[in-house]
Amino acid sequence: MNLRFVVVKALRAVLTLWLVVTFVFVVLRVTGDPTEQLLPDDIDPGIREYYRAAWGLDRPLWEQYLKYFQAAFHGDFGISFRNGLPAAELIWQRIPKTLELGIATFVTALAMGIPLGVFAALNRDRWLDRLTMSFAVFGFSMPNFFLGILLILLFALHLRVLPSSGYGTVGHLVMPVITLATAFAGAIARFTRSAMLEVLTRDYLRTAEAAGAGLSRRVWRHALPNAAIPIVTIVGFSLGGMIGGAVITENVFAWPGVGRLLTSAVADRDLSIVQGIVVLVAVTMVLANLAVNLAYGWLDPRVRLGARERSR
Repeated sequence: MNLRFVVVKALRAVLTLWLVVTFVFVVLRVTGDPTEQLLPDDIDPGIREYYRAAWGLDRPLWEQYLKYFQAAFHGDFGISFRNGLPAAELIWQRIPKTLELGIATFVTALAMGIPLGVFAALNRDRWLDRLTMSFAVFGFSMPNFFLGILLILLFALHLRVLPSSGYGTVGHLVMPVITLATAFAGAIARFTRSAMLEVLTRDYLRTAEAAGAGLSRRVWRHALPNAAIPIVTIVGFSLGGMIGGAVITENVFAWPGVGRLLTSAVADRDLSIVQGIVVLVAVTMVLANLAVNLAYGWLDPRVRLGARERSR
């Protein structure tokens, strides 16, 4: 993979991140004054102005933007309006719990989605294929909050085998992981099936079969690697959207992660927290997209050659 291909993709990622940060900053500033949410309506106007000055909200928008961008570049996202602690510190305290949920969800989704997609492709147009794809459609069509509530009703209230909410044990992890992984596994299964169907009829697979290669070897050593690009796409975007997708699930199960912190910060109009989390989600998405693009170039040389031709 040539250096120019990597540099172009990296610059596009940086530009995307800058646009996201700028958009979020402007939208949060023009949608209202946080002091109206955090302070009582009958408070002395002088006190309100004191807090606006202390939080830098009395300065022109362009000055606030330059100061924020300079500080964010050094990892400083400001002070939480609600409790006076650094926003970065509050966010970093929640990241390990969200990562725990996200990694468990990602591994579960891969372990379910790819085998189901391969199984459906090998049984194309049979009842097993239709049953598998019905599960996939159910998975990514079912809203997280609704599936989470159903799981709580079944496993926590009716069967009483799992805790309904909270954090601390493996049992607390089971239902949130199922809720998140079901949607991602369904999407991965559909993409895997479509990609496998395109390569199962290729000449090199018939050649491998004629050479005596068994079905398992043909599928996992020949077909799946050649169907990797569409699968890498959905896997990369699933990984990037794990934090954003966990917002609803964390609130349903009272999971003390970044998503739950974001919900409370939006309700309180705690700009520093909201901006910091949005930047975190944007960085995750941009890095995942960059990784997918680089994986394209590594898996298929035609991608980077096409990029090289367009740049001339």
